[in-house]
Amino acid sequence: MDGRDLVRSMKTVGSVGVAQGLRTVRAAWRRRRADAAELPSRGAERARVPGPMREVEPGPGGGVVRFGRSELRILVAVNGAVFWGWDGAGPEPSYALAGRCPEPDPRAVLEPDKDGGWRVVAERATVAVSRHGAVEVRTPGGVVLRRELPPRWWEPVDGGRARWTQRSEVAADARFFGLGGRSAGPRLRDGTYRLWNTGPGLPFAAAEEGASVTMPVQLVVADAGTHLVFHDSTWDGTVALREGEEGAGSGHDRPGRSVLRMDGGPLRCWVTVGTPARVLLTWASLTGAPALPPAWALGHQHARWGCGDEQDLRRVVAGHQERDLPLDAVHLGLGHADAERVFTVDEERFPKLPVLAEELRREGVRLVSAVEPAVAPGTAVYDGGTRGDVFVRDATGAVVRGVGRPGEVVFPDFTHAGAREWWGGLHEERLGRGFSGVWHDLDAPTSFAAFGEPTLPRSARHALEGRGGDHREAHNVYALCMARAGYEGLRALTPDERPFVLARSGWAGLQRYGGAWSGDVATGWPGLRASLAQVLGLGLCGVPYAGPDIGGSGGTSSPELRLRWLQLAAYLPMLRTSSGTRAGRREPWEFGAEVLEHARVALVERRRLLPYFVTLAHLARRTGAPYVRPLWWQAPEDRALRDCEDAFLLGDCLLVAPVLGAGADRRAVRLPRGRWYDVATERAYEGPAQVLVDTSLARIPVFARAGAVVPVRGEDGAPELEVWAPARGRTGGGLVVPDAGDGWVEPEIERYVSRWEGRRVVVEREGEDGLSEPSCPVRVRGLGERPAQM
Repeated sequence: MDGRDLVRSMKTVGSVGVAQGLRTVRAAWRRRRADAAELPSRGAERARVPGPMREVEPGPGGGVVRFGRSELRILVAVNGAVFWGWDGAGPEPSYALAGRCPEPDPRAVLEPDKDGGWRVVAERATVAVSRHGAVEVRTPGGVVLRRELPPRWWEPVDGGRARWTQRSEVAADARFFGLGGRSAGPRLRDGTYRLWNTGPGLPFAAAEEGASVTMPVQLVVADAGTHLVFHDSTWDGTVALREGEEGAGSGHDRPGRSVLRMDGGPLRCWVTVGTPARVLLTWASLTGAPALPPAWALGHQHARWGCGDEQDLRRVVAGHQERDLPLDAVHLGLGHADAERVFTVDEERFPKLPVLAEELRREGVRLVSAVEPAVAPGTAVYDGGTRGDVFVRDATGAVVRGVGRPGEVVFPDFTHAGAREWWGGLHEERLGRGFSGVWHDLDAPTSFAAFGEPTLPRSARHALEGRGGDHREAHNVYALCMARAGYEGLRALTPDERPFVLARSGWAGLQRYGGAWSGDVATGWPGLRASLAQVLGLGLCGVPYAGPDIGGSGGTSSPELRLRWLQLAAYLPMLRTSSGTRAGRREPWEFGAEVLEHARVALVERRRLLPYFVTLAHLARRTGAPYVRPLWWQAPEDRALRDCEDAFLLGDCLLVAPVLGAGADRRAVRLPRGRWYDVATERAYEGPAQVLVDTSLARIPVFARAGAVVPVRGEDGAPELEVWAPARGRTGGGLVVPDAGDGWVEPEIERYVSRWEGRRVVVEREGEDGLSEPSCPVRVRGLGERPAQM
């Protein structure tokens, strides 16, 4: 046990009770002993580099380049993505890929390059390999986007797994994004970021390094172009980033640097190049289309932490209804279970839950159940899992026992197909209780009682789809596989409805099964900033459906902070408020009449925009584009936008500028090129520009792009098109995907164009037979507005 383990364990003794704390300390010692016995010391190591180039072997989509001490395989896929793998590593098997590796591009060939190197030329990128193993990714025009220096391995002299380091260089003007849901983002400053999913612990703020969803995915934006790089290893590691520095025209630019250090796994990499939209489309084609959430999951959801009962649940729902606050779902935290056992309900506190759930469903409110992977011995679930041999074992064959909320627990091995099928079938009980979806907690896996300390030793054995391995390789994908089990189980049990799965942790490909929530964001203004950074970062890594717990975890949020957080979340993919024993009474009416009135405005506006969110969800599924995008999304060459982190685009139509500090009554907003309307005043501004706007407690600044066609709910609840007048002499438009319910029907995308015709704005639908009238009423805004003088 190292010092940090001991400190965390001793904190537990003082915070969750002596008995539970002592269990945690003993479990930590057991993990330490198991790892010491089963994970031999590395001992002396030998460094290795590729060595000089020896020969090349052309093949489909690229070929193999052999060096003195290694070999490099290069493949350009038909979707434009580029793969390379060292030491014989191929694209499969991979937890990130949605299926088989895409077919190679027959047009891409391996050919000689300058200075004795070789290259593969493809439509969107050229991959060049030097004589000593450096790999360059170039634009079709020959500009270098990324240079991977020859890798280095450290191999135990007595044999065993190798750890490796990959150093990379990017342009001096480049900016780094991604690495999962990072609270310090969305732009990743100089520093070291760990690639190891952490569980709940002390709430984190913007400066802290831990993350519950980590991915070795970098999105790099520079003047020359945008590229995404993914090093496909699930092992523990770090990424050290340092932004470059331009030489002010002297020619002495310092490139940006990335140093990736991994404790094991294959050294293999995928790269996609193009516009941000093209990069994310290609990434989605590799890792899978985002799951489409049911329409109700795009509305207002409320999480109830702690051990309430049916009366408390009714009170929360009635409180929203009595105050005209839209509510679409209530999440019951882990405390609703019987004696804190998985897939149960406390019958004393919830004696008629199925009846209550049906009543709430008729009122438009769904129930979501929190589920954790820990299984307590002596329960029906444990007995079924034992018969199916689904639990994680150690190297001796014994089932690994850890510490969870109920005390001693065991964990299913979700990297085994049989365990996933068994776990998925258990969701029949959740559906029978009236739940409409599941919310995964403690899925790293960790114990909340142990302040985020891991509950499985690194030496624990996992199936890893039949390959076999230990927890060092399985840890980061454990929650991903649990999400898959939940998603596939719900889909099999309710084939006519879209599953709802919300995970705390995950890895590349999580979007195939659902979305992510922030975990324990600190209560405070830094936590508010961190929650926005997480959502933006996850979207740029391919997980578009995400959101925070409004107000943070623990502590007391001021009425102003609570309101500003809600106003921000009203424009994020997932809007979830929270209250309960951990969070205290946090319903909007607990913060005074003024906050209640402004909160109602934010929630009503979210409901009005539901058709737009439905459209964004369908477009994300088809294109991989996130709902929430950085300001540079459509203009990555604009350096001012690349450095802007306090505002974002919601789809193509809206720009949202949240208030992220206390006491602000005005704030500066940077607008991209084009005309933008303040949606509250309909005042027009011409970008690119920085404008100063009012930010009273009543609202946060939101702008609409001129010409935008936004689907909304009209006053009667029916669909309506809100059209913002295009600038004179220009046209606009938008895409609309009608809501087809919560099934699997793929509605047709409706394309609209807006233009001036004389003194009026005309809106028409484009189709195969030409232009036609819109399918719903149209309301034009921004008429007659001249751009404000700056």
